[in-house]
Amino acid sequence: MDIQRTDSEILFRLPANIDTLGLQRMIDYLKYKEATAESKADQEKIDQLAKESKANWWKENKHRFIQ
Repeated sequence: MDIQRTDSEILFRLPANIDTLGLQRMIDYLKYKEATAESKADQEKIDQLAKESKANWWKENKHRFIQ
């Protein structure tokens, strides 16, 4: 593995035989960190948004599960 830092980015070079599932999880985490790096939201607001999102999803989709 090789890691290089430039002024604008960090470069990872990995062997081709690396576990792709584990690599995808790491990439997903890094995308999350990138997307939330400038966020000013606190955990309470994030939890409330998640709760509202789940409630709305269930309201729109429960007919698919309960007849």
